[in-house]
Amino acid sequence: MKFQSLHTDGDPQKQELTKKRNFSVRINLFFFITFVLFSVLLVRLAILQFVEGKELVAAKNKLLYRPMQIAPIRGNIYDKDSFPLAYTVSVQSLFFRVEVGQNKMQDEVIALAYELEKIFKEKGNPSSKMPTAEEIITAMDVGYNLNKIETKGPGSIWIPRRIKADLSKQEIAYIMEHRDEFKWLEVSEESIRTYSTEEDGTAIAAQLVGYMRPYSVGREEKSGLAKYKDPELANEYVSEEFVGFDGIELMYQDELRGKSGTKKYPVNAADRIIGKPEIAWPEKGHNLYLTIQKDIQTITEKAIMDHTAYMRSMSSSNKYYNNPNAYTGYAVAMEVKTGKVVAMASMPDYDTNIWIPSISGKNYNEILPIINNGTIRTAFPKLPPEESTKRMGSIVYMGSVIKPLSILIGLNEGLITPNTKYNDTGSFSYGMVGKQATITNSGVKANGLIGPTDAIRVSSNTYMAAMIGQKLSIRDKMDGIKVWDEYLHKFGLGVVTGSDLPYEDDGISEYQDLAKTEGSLSALVRASWGQNEKYTTLQLAQYAATLASKGKRMKPQFVEKVTTYEGEVLQTFEPVVLDDTKFPDEYWNIVIKGMRDVSKQGFEGVNYTVATKTGTSTQELNGQKVDNAVFIAYAPIEDPTLAVAIVVPEGGFGSYGAAPIARKIFDAYDQYIRLNGVVKQSN
Repeated sequence: MKFQSLHTDGDPQKQELTKKRNFSVRINLFFFITFVLFSVLLVRLAILQFVEGKELVAAKNKLLYRPMQIAPIRGNIYDKDSFPLAYTVSVQSLFFRVEVGQNKMQDEVIALAYELEKIFKEKGNPSSKMPTAEEIITAMDVGYNLNKIETKGPGSIWIPRRIKADLSKQEIAYIMEHRDEFKWLEVSEESIRTYSTEEDGTAIAAQLVGYMRPYSVGREEKSGLAKYKDPELANEYVSEEFVGFDGIELMYQDELRGKSGTKKYPVNAADRIIGKPEIAWPEKGHNLYLTIQKDIQTITEKAIMDHTAYMRSMSSSNKYYNNPNAYTGYAVAMEVKTGKVVAMASMPDYDTNIWIPSISGKNYNEILPIINNGTIRTAFPKLPPEESTKRMGSIVYMGSVIKPLSILIGLNEGLITPNTKYNDTGSFSYGMVGKQATITNSGVKANGLIGPTDAIRVSSNTYMAAMIGQKLSIRDKMDGIKVWDEYLHKFGLGVVTGSDLPYEDDGISEYQDLAKTEGSLSALVRASWGQNEKYTTLQLAQYAATLASKGKRMKPQFVEKVTTYEGEVLQTFEPVVLDDTKFPDEYWNIVIKGMRDVSKQGFEGVNYTVATKTGTSTQELNGQKVDNAVFIAYAPIEDPTLAVAIVVPEGGFGSYGAAPIARKIFDAYDQYIRLNGVVKQSN
């Protein structure tokens, strides 16, 4: 009974009250903890919303969307009369999406490549490039080849890979009709570069206009260009986007390109595309209107090819035209008063369309010798690689075309006077007795007693050597080299022309090095008649134009105006004078009269006056001496409008190998623009 009293001690009501109190405490504690947790949650939500909200949204977007740049529509390039030389067209292209897990579905991917190869052959445009299954797998960038051998890991897997550009209607219809079967594929619109050709398929100003290659090639460490290696461009350019690699396409890359747009693909945590993209469209590039006139350009190109082919033909009845190795020719026609270049031909040329969408190794090797613009840098004949570099390149000694300037230097430096006579016996020896060197006129022709005008007319090597080169060396010793150099620079020789064309060569003034090894006498004697200076055709054209304007050296210009894609004019270009060298009119009259009376072929019956100078530049090639044809001219003499320079490596005498080409250029300019200064209106 005592044990029982211990458990029943107290009031039962009190015991019940105690239980209720304990339960109430537990309930209150529970609600308090819940309140605290809920308050913490509210505070955290507030922080997320108002403090960290922007950062989290940005992080969310970065996580859920993968942005890809959209290349803009590139501006067009026209000639001065609005003929399209290079233009952009919209095409439908096929892209492949790399997805997670495709490495486990190699059989399906390879089967798709073979199926696409078959579709392209059956339904593609016959004129378009048909990628093989192997090329398709390579373009897919899935990390293995047709043999399932691992090559390299794919790049950013969210970027679709271009498989084929410029799909035909039949290809598009078939792929869209079977879209359920062709997973991983999408058809998208993009722009593609096209270069105009003549009806017979020949190119127009190919090396001047330039060519394009993918941006991914442009930024490569070895084969890329410095312009595209800037890391910041990677955020703006598209890897597959084509960019300018030479010529006008490179020179005006920024103006032609426009601005990128963006395409944002929604992706999941595995970086797999899970929906349609959001698109911000790009801005179109600007158009360029060149100074080149299409008809004059094509006539120039044809004149070079026809004349060099004629000289290579053994049917020629005149020995002066028989030049079996005259494979190449270079010409520049430049307006005297403005510096505008109306024709620039580096022949032979090639169809620049072969670069797009990609150039094959075979095609690249075939055009490798002639890719460069031979009027501003070294180019070679279009021959097999083992033969092309054994022939003469495009930069040769200027030969006798230097002689008008030699006479001006001699007169201005007081080495000769307008009345100075020299007995030209056909040869001239100089140097120390017993160690003398001898130079001769062409054919060792003796011209008798001649003055400066006749020295230009008959192209006397001995007059230039004895009366100018030797005298300048005797008077100024090594300083004579500096004097010579300064005069040549004022006429555009030995310096870049200022054209701003990519890769322009400034030529080679060999007299500088020769003076160090053989002394100033030998260097200046040889330089005085053009056998010590190698310059580009553009430099020679600028030189001819400077002679025509009596000392005013103009900047060569290739663009007349820049417009928006829709045609609104944004920029025009005024003539730029680079140098203005003054000589007395008496000196100019001597030079003009001499150039007017130079004997040349192909100018019979012209209805305009023309000042010319022929040149035969002799160089050693493969242990033998070869003659390169060089020619400069301007017309009309009374009020010069157009200056022309022609270089035909291994073309023999300038009068025969180059002058007939120049005649056709002058006639073409007169027909389409006018030599008398009354410019024809463009259509």
